[in-house]
Amino acid sequence: MDIVEGYVPFRDGQTYYRIVGYHYKKTPIVFIHGGPGSTHNSFEVLDSFADYDKRPVIMYDQYGCGLSSLGLDKDKSTYCKKTWVEELINLREKLGLEKMHMMGHSWGGMLSIIYLTDYSPQGILSATLSSTLASASLWDKETHRLIRYLDKEDQLAIQEAEKTGDYTSEAFLKANKDYLKMTVRNLDEMKEIPECLTREKRTSPSYLTAWGVSEFKPMGNLKDYEYLDKLDKIKVPILILSGADDESTPIQNKEMFDRIISEKEWRILSPSRHSTYVEQNKMYQEYLKEFLEKHDK
Repeated sequence: MDIVEGYVPFRDGQTYYRIVGYHYKKTPIVFIHGGPGSTHNSFEVLDSFADYDKRPVIMYDQYGCGLSSLGLDKDKSTYCKKTWVEELINLREKLGLEKMHMMGHSWGGMLSIIYLTDYSPQGILSATLSSTLASASLWDKETHRLIRYLDKEDQLAIQEAEKTGDYTSEAFLKANKDYLKMTVRNLDEMKEIPECLTREKRTSPSYLTAWGVSEFKPMGNLKDYEYLDKLDKIKVPILILSGADDESTPIQNKEMFDRIISEKEWRILSPSRHSTYVEQNKMYQEYLKEFLEKHDK
């Protein structure tokens, strides 16, 4: 498996990228990671997709994340959707990606939606929205519905944190961990844990600045993220992938699906939480390959 790594300049820093299957001739697909503030690391469980689909797979660390410039000497306001869209545009330009597919997972899907609706990019053959959201307010409602499935002690801890604004108590941290195990990923259930899922990450204040202190609703500069009414601006074929037990719930994905007017498909992976491509790796790759093959030009 051939892997090429490198950096492209962005503003006065750089963006790290990683290309798997560089020699393949099909239109590349760019994977856009979540967070905001995570890294490409977990996408490495999809390295095999390059050989499976005979297609270059490009992943990168966004500004403020991983091996890219962290921006620790900059104003925190640079951790925002405008920066991350401009970085994606810059990456396309520097890597010569006139045509490409894209897959955005979680926050990466949000970034994809922003890019597709606010910027009307050319050369995008398709986009996969993976366990993502189009409305911060609907996310808030749905996560608080899911909280009711936790035990009473956890529910009370979350209520207390939201009432006081203190998200540092041991009770809240336990409740948050239990919620993530229920809806995102439970490594305790995995027989073998890929190294890329536990690899140490370089971090910055990007998550706290853009999303906020709580998983349950955005309180940073993404708090007003509302794109449901903009989804009809998307002109490219869309594949929605989500988990049956995902915090990106069927209600949220149904709202997205109904408002997209371009060609579209929706697949629910089961059993799976938010980490669909980890928990149902083979199924995820099959759905993605099938979709991309329909829309190569």
